Amino acid sequence: MATNIRPLHDRVIVRRLEEGEQMRGGIIIPDTAKEKPQEGEVIAVGEGKRKDDGTRQALDVRAGDRVLFGKYSGSEIKLDGEELMIMREDEILGVIERAGAAAGGGTGTTTGGGKKGGK
Repeated sequence: MATNIRPLHDRVIVRRLEEGEQMRGGIIIPDTAKEKPQEGEVIAVGEGKRKDDGTRQALDVRAGDRVLFGKYSGSEIKLDGEELMIMREDEILGVIERAGAAAGGGTGTTTGGGKKGGK
């Protein structure tokens, strides 16, 4: 049976994004020597902090965002065998936004008479 978790107030649930097993030089780093990645995907967000007037302040992050967080941010939790993190929104350092393919993702292709280094 699947278990759900709903973060309260300004807390978010983040799943760490695992990096590849090898580095650029082809050296394999054992799991015991690896540092945990500081990048993750937001899985769930709370409703926001309650302001003095009783309304809630919405969070800047939302489910699906890729985020960066500090090395010692949040608390690790295990839910249905999956390791997740729960942290306050202010522990998130930034949201990673990748440029889409429609924004000029074609590199190295030309549509016409482009010259290549000729004399």
